[in-house]
Amino acid sequence: MSGLIGKKVGMTSIFDENGKNIPCTVIEAGPCVVTQVRTEEVDGYNALQLGFDDAKTANKAAQGHAKKAGTVAKRKVVEFQDFEGEFKLGDAVTVDVFKEGQFVDVAGT
Repeated sequence: MSGLIGKKVGMTSIFDENGKNIPCTVIEAGPCVVTQVRTEEVDGYNALQLGFDDAKTANKAAQGHAKKAGTVAKRKVVEFQDFEGEFKLGDAVTVDVFKEGQFVDVAGT
């Protein structure tokens, strides 16, 4: 299961072929940085930890964790289990992990 972290930018609307106005949410999705790779041998499961949006301030633990990945501390860090594709520490994950027309589930807070 692939995933991406993003944030809401705003709202807009589009018109379909019949002229009906459809409201749409605009989301800035990625790029996310791989901050940790979890493996079956070491951690007992496979997962990728992705970070998004540079943090303005961060504690020493977060700075050290991000330094291992060759990036700066991130504001939001989320782990995705059974991530599709081969990524290594420090790789950038963009919307290219999805195919055009693919349906996605979006969860927000």
